[in-house]
Amino acid sequence: QLEHLEAHTAGKSFSLCPSSPVSILLVLTDALLFSSGEELKVGFSAGLTDSGVVGPFDQETTLIFSKTVVNVGLGYNQSAGISVFTAPVRGFYFFSFTAADYLKGYTGLHLYRNEEPVFFSLELNDHGGYASTCSSMALQLEAGDRVRLSLPASYRLYDDSRNFSVFSGFLLFPL
Repeated sequence: QLEHLEAHTAGKSFSLCPSSPVSILLVLTDALLFSSGEELKVGFSAGLTDSGVVGPFDQETTLIFSKTVVNVGLGYNQSAGISVFTAPVRGFYFFSFTAADYLKGYTGLHLYRNEEPVFFSLELNDHGGYASTCSSMALQLEAGDRVRLSLPASYRLYDDSRNFSVFSGFLLFPL
């Protein structure tokens, strides 16, 4: 199958959002397939929900990305009522998310390291129809540091079986 994929894509170029689910899965697959030796392998990707609209809420709300696609190294946990990635080792990690909605208004997410907001990404959908925002960041984490996403008050997201809203991360290298 890999040979078929290589033959099918030879000479073609692709333009993807750097933190689109496809881009993240390609990078994660590359990292898992081509890492050498007995190095620690840590990575996850999870979709938000199959149930449609999430939010708006009266206060900022930590999101539960309940559709785990991959969870190598078991650093990602959504069973405790919140979705959180816990760094198993001190290292340099890469995180990304894509958030989508289809109604007029704001969509966006905060990324937190422990209880500290690290970055915020938003999109104003002033036309209706699908709109999305995506962002990514590399972080140095200590073992036990936790990373999560939250939805600001009055913002909303949309997801269904097509995985419009996705949270992903992986260990680039231990420190």
